[in-house]
Amino acid sequence: MARIVRCGLIQAQCEWSPEKFSLPEIKKKMIAKHERLIADAAKKKVRILGLQELFYGPYFCAEQQARWYELTERVPNGPTVALMQKLAKKHQMVLVVPVYEVEMTGVYFNTAAVIDADGRYLGKYRKHHIPHCHPGFWEKFYFTPGNAGYPVFQTRYARVGVYICYDRHFPEGARILGLNGGRGNRLQPFGHCRRPLRIPLGTRATFSRGC
Repeated sequence: MARIVRCGLIQAQCEWSPEKFSLPEIKKKMIAKHERLIADAAKKKVRILGLQELFYGPYFCAEQQARWYELTERVPNGPTVALMQKLAKKHQMVLVVPVYEVEMTGVYFNTAAVIDADGRYLGKYRKHHIPHCHPGFWEKFYFTPGNAGYPVFQTRYARVGVYICYDRHFPEGARILGLNGGRGNRLQPFGHCRRPLRIPLGTRATFSRGC
């Protein structure tokens, strides 16, 4: 019999314009907003929760401006992952946390950190497929293609693999996740759900906008 794990996704509007607020102010406000949303998900008994791509600011890839490099931080040794570790432990929830990662000056990744329900950092996935095209997806200005493969993470509730947004157009990665032992769901940190999802383990599911 399939075991059911309740999963959730968060996509939240960034209400603060960079024309009116500094980037650190926007980041602080968006993280605070997500703290409340994560708490709401915990009240609904969500066990695995994915946040949206680049969750602590607007989708800035519609323009090519070096100012957005200010939002980068280390993974796992940055402030956002440290905070999310505390929240994961508090709520006994697995968190998939997208972060604009800096490895060294000029080398940046579109990354998702995976944190177990006891607050342990399990590892990260770096987005492989980076679009650079009209009408406003200038991601190669900001991101280096991922170089860490397709890892699968053994969490308290399921073995989980991660895709990020544009990766979904390249199904070979999903096959690799399966070969690497993924038995849970492929969580894409984008899209929105108005209700928690209950997905039988052992299936493959892509959570996308409009679900």
